[in-house]
Amino acid sequence: MATMVELSVDTMAKLQKYDFQVTAMDTPPTTPVIKSLPIIDISAFLDPTASSQARQATAVSINSACQDFGFFYLTGHGISKTKLDQIVDLSRQFFALPVSEKNKIKRHDAGGPEGGDGARGYQGMRENITLGRRDVQEAIDIYREWDHAPKEDGRGGPGTHRVLQGPNIWPTEPKEYKEVYLDYISQCQKVGEALVRAMGVALNLGPPTPNADQTTEDEEIFVRNTDHSFWVMRMIGYPKLDTPLAEDTSDITEFSCGEHTDYGCVTLLLADPTPGALQVLLKDGSTWLNADPIPGAFVVNIGDMIERWTNGIWKSNRHRVIHRGNGYRVSVPFFYEPNFNAMVKPLGKCVERTGGVPVHEGNTYGEHLLGKVFNNFYN
Repeated sequence: MATMVELSVDTMAKLQKYDFQVTAMDTPPTTPVIKSLPIIDISAFLDPTASSQARQATAVSINSACQDFGFFYLTGHGISKTKLDQIVDLSRQFFALPVSEKNKIKRHDAGGPEGGDGARGYQGMRENITLGRRDVQEAIDIYREWDHAPKEDGRGGPGTHRVLQGPNIWPTEPKEYKEVYLDYISQCQKVGEALVRAMGVALNLGPPTPNADQTTEDEEIFVRNTDHSFWVMRMIGYPKLDTPLAEDTSDITEFSCGEHTDYGCVTLLLADPTPGALQVLLKDGSTWLNADPIPGAFVVNIGDMIERWTNGIWKSNRHRVIHRGNGYRVSVPFFYEPNFNAMVKPLGKCVERTGGVPVHEGNTYGEHLLGKVFNNFYN
């Protein structure tokens, strides 16, 4: 017969942090059932008057979440729920337009006579590819304007563009779309900066160094290497999948977005209230956790560049979208990325903490990004 035992306050606090279902018994323990991702308040890194203790508490939570999940909910970001709802609603209005209207801002291959750069603009249903399979989604991609280096003519000659070097193509309907989104992007950049600053503290990289540059390894290294972040904003529409909802997902034949990791720094995901769509792979490598939206919060995950910088201490976790619920789902992820020319390689302190062997020799974020853009649209 099981006997209840008393748990210390510290132990209970650690268990409650991840919303575990816990039963204390004298029989061998089973793995706790994880019901939700951690919830982290970032306000201490946005408020210049916040105490060092408050910032340290936030940093500790980020370190735990990045090690255990690679995902967490973010609150305290300062962007109003009214604004977040408006962002989702405007994209929903765009996706409801006729295809002929949406194709007025269509993405075109780089170097062609249409003036495309292979990345920016509207992608029609099933145009995006993940792991060689066409995703059941449509989307608009907006990038930071190419302002870190001179632009060059595309392969089609003057008037054509190389990959990523073209202008953004904004919807003209709804009419306020561009203005509202540009303001939102500015707000997201501030949140991204605060978050990567907190990550530097969380990794205990040491206080800021006078006269530091992009290679100086202190707690501001992520901030310096994202000060001209080559960010990306995606507006994604997901129709309900034809395959009916079932408990057994071992033989899935179509995905709203296939299993993948994000390839930059951090993702701030805003989504409508649709439950059961976004799924996060847990550390056991087989359990998928639904990351259902929390009103007013972002779902945040770290990307491949953070995994590389930390030499695998924090891993870029795999996730997918399988929308079998009712209605048309809309999500708007903002990807806060390194500078295009930022050199991303394992930090020396992280290499030391992981046995002394770097996981990657390093290359620029731009080199990494160009390869990913090509793979997204071509088999």
